[in-house]
Amino acid sequence: MKPDEIRRVVLEELSNIAPETDPAGIDPGADLREALDIDSMDFLNFITALHKRLGAAIPETDYPKLFTIDDAVDYLASKRGLGRPG
Repeated sequence: MKPDEIRRVVLEELSNIAPETDPAGIDPGADLREALDIDSMDFLNFITALHKRLGAAIPETDYPKLFTIDDAVDYLASKRGLGRPG
């Protein structure tokens, strides 16, 4: 899966967590919890959804690596052996 495909999945799952907002309009470097005004349970649901959709194991210690859209895409791409997009 390519980074742009991972980004699409991330945005889709954010839409499921916060349906009243448009994740595509969020600064990709902004903290998702603040930008979407989501609580820790919503963020955990987001992480769980990414795990289910992408099959990537995401340990709790790595949650801070998914606080922004860009960070989430980079992290998930690296978990899938893609590395940072060039």
